[in-house]
Amino acid sequence: MSEASPALPSSQANLKRKALLGTVTRLSRYTGVRLVTMVITIIIGMYLTVMIANMGGYVDEIRRGDIRERVQQAVLLDKALRALPAEERAIRQEEMIRLEEKRVGLDQPFAVRSFTFLKDALTLNLGRSLFLTSPSGSRQVNLILLDRLPTTLMLFGTVGFLLFFVEILISLSLSRNYGSWLDKFFVAMSPTASAPGWFYGIFLILIFAAILGWLPYGGMVDAPPPESKFEYVLNVLKHMILPATAIIISRIFVAVYGWRTFFLIYSSEDYVDVAKAKGLNMRDIERRYILRPTLPNIVTNFAFFLIYSWTGAPIFETVFQWPGLGRVTIQAVGQFDTPVILGSTVIFAYILAITVFMLDFIYALVDPRVKIGGQ
Repeated sequence: MSEASPALPSSQANLKRKALLGTVTRLSRYTGVRLVTMVITIIIGMYLTVMIANMGGYVDEIRRGDIRERVQQAVLLDKALRALPAEERAIRQEEMIRLEEKRVGLDQPFAVRSFTFLKDALTLNLGRSLFLTSPSGSRQVNLILLDRLPTTLMLFGTVGFLLFFVEILISLSLSRNYGSWLDKFFVAMSPTASAPGWFYGIFLILIFAAILGWLPYGGMVDAPPPESKFEYVLNVLKHMILPATAIIISRIFVAVYGWRTFFLIYSSEDYVDVAKAKGLNMRDIERRYILRPTLPNIVTNFAFFLIYSWTGAPIFETVFQWPGLGRVTIQAVGQFDTPVILGSTVIFAYILAITVFMLDFIYALVDPRVKIGGQ
């Protein structure tokens, strides 16, 4: 026995390494499957979008219009072509357009060309918009959309992650004080989730902007914007108050009610009573035996909230005149600017897919069924 004892630590270390390797392998397999599924879903969704957008030949019109505009600009910049008589210059221009259309495959059936357009759509290589421009004056679709993307991420991302931690803290507090007046208040207010954030935003604008005049009607910053960076940040935060409040009202009560219910269910389990009987600190019990088992449910609920926020961004940003991706999408729909509509669809698809993938990965980390290989 004495000779075998030194080998025990080594064998235990090997078992731990094997267990860690198995966990990493299962997490990698889980993540890989989700990543492949996400990519396939995006490709299929965008291909269907391209096919639907071409009903009536819209995609063909977009590409032909972009080619014609580029050729016309090239002709205007060419001194030799400008020197030609008008009729000959027009013939040359049409010939250049025809050759360019043939080069990009517009002389082929759309069933063949659709895959090329799918590749362009996935890479945001959608040419120029029909009407909309970026703040810098560019009509490139990718510049128009990517210029608006950060403001959308800033608004919904900041409010979303702030809500996540605040809701957990409030839910834990209410689970400790079940039946208190604050607990009853959150339960009574949970039906507020039946209306979207923009609905409450209309009333908030009416009260705090139109009647009281305390806050701006909308937008992201005053015009003209403040010169100092500090004042600029404060001005942006001031403009975020109303939209952030609208999101909070439509979300926080039902989320706290649901999460607090999860905490109450898990706090009544036998293993929690055993931990209390052993004299463990209540904070440790909440962290190890109540919060940890509920994390998969909380992560799933939070994922639905983020997806709901992204999909509702067009109307929400329009109500608050927030210069984000959602508002430019509504503007593109109103002006039938098909390239921008397709581009915004691609970006929203990417945002949704990345959101789901990241939360799916977090889910894998917090769900022991994935880490230990359970079903």
